[in-house]
Amino acid sequence: MQIAFHLNGTPVRLDAPPTRTLLDWLREDRGLCGTKEGCNEGDCGACTVMVTDEGGARALNACILFLPQLDGKSVRTVEGISSPEGALHPVQEAMIAHHGSQCGFCTPGFVVSMAVGHACGRTDHDDVLAGNLCRCTGYAPIIRAAEAAEAAPVPAWMQDTVPERTADPFRPSSVAELARVYAAHPDATLVAGATDVGLWVTKELRSIRPIFLNGLRDMQQIEMGETIRIGAGVTISALRDAMRDVHPSFAELLRRYASVQIRNAATIGGNIANGSPIGDGPPALIALGAALHLRRGDAVRQIPLEDFFLEYRRQDRLAGEFVEAVTIPAAAPTLRCYKISKRFDQDISAACGCFNLTIEGSIITDARIAFGGMAGIPKRATAVETALIGQPWSLATVTSALPAFATDYQPMTDMRASAEYRLEAARNLLVRYFHDLSGEPVSVLEVAP
Repeated sequence: MQIAFHLNGTPVRLDAPPTRTLLDWLREDRGLCGTKEGCNEGDCGACTVMVTDEGGARALNACILFLPQLDGKSVRTVEGISSPEGALHPVQEAMIAHHGSQCGFCTPGFVVSMAVGHACGRTDHDDVLAGNLCRCTGYAPIIRAAEAAEAAPVPAWMQDTVPERTADPFRPSSVAELARVYAAHPDATLVAGATDVGLWVTKELRSIRPIFLNGLRDMQQIEMGETIRIGAGVTISALRDAMRDVHPSFAELLRRYASVQIRNAATIGGNIANGSPIGDGPPALIALGAALHLRRGDAVRQIPLEDFFLEYRRQDRLAGEFVEAVTIPAAAPTLRCYKISKRFDQDISAACGCFNLTIEGSIITDARIAFGGMAGIPKRATAVETALIGQPWSLATVTSALPAFATDYQPMTDMRASAEYRLEAARNLLVRYFHDLSGEPVSVLEVAP
């Protein structure tokens, strides 16, 4: 594929193999070895690069970023964080002053993530750096360095421009164009953020014929109103920003979706279409009563999101059909989402439970409860819902409904949790939900005296 982008301020045009990663190209073709290969799956952050387009600067993992995804963008590696004359960026100076490096392997990725955060004016450094792993210096001096650089102006050399995008039928620029191309090539693989597909290539060594979706601006929009229509190409980062005021608990769940680098690439459409039983998006969307919009050529259809998932890794999706958007209500004041995982940041859920009850007077009149990690698909707890509806909203009602979880779910035991733990955690989350709606503190980040 012919692509054009800027690399550390210099225009680049090349014929890119569709599944060549930016990491491999930088190290093998350009000799820019500051971008490190660590995990090669988007977990460690050693390969972090800055990617800028009309939406601003983002930190992304170069190890699972295919070259065609860079068309029309600007890329900066750690070699481009300092000026062409060698002047250090404020975050680099701060890392030196605060002794933020020891073995140095992780340092380039940290510096790039910090530079992106600095350019975007972010001060939530724990979140910004959650996708960068340090095993020797530890985070304290690195966080102090990020704090020390906050007030420094963004250097002039960091102001990037972007080139015009090039044309390619397998890199469509509109939903209508995608529909035509995918209908003609239904065996192709749709690639949005490549946060999962990238591992098919780097870890499983699969050969795929990709159709790249990152140029679909009309599928990256969020339309706010009485209902909210979310384009399938909306990134998790953008969705989190949009949900902060309307569905804050959902937004907080998205904060714990992988890392900044992954959230900046991954899309909500990919999270749904992937069909993973441990994806964090579907339980919240199902609890909200989301409608899924599917398209195949010129034909469109709408189904409840919960009906899309049939069994493990099998969905109600025809050949050549793709997820175009998802619609949710704008108001759900009792929605709460809880994630159970071994680590708070950047971890896969052992169980993810989302609760949305309607309480009129003191009676539960409707209930939508959905879990991930409890079955082969994201799944509603219909037996628990039945046990709650029509009953008074009380701890006694909640307690009496707990045995119904064993009817709804027969979870598996794996490296993340045992089946018994998952069932007990699910029961406890309903109890937690009762105390949450009662105004009691339930966050794991809150420490009570």
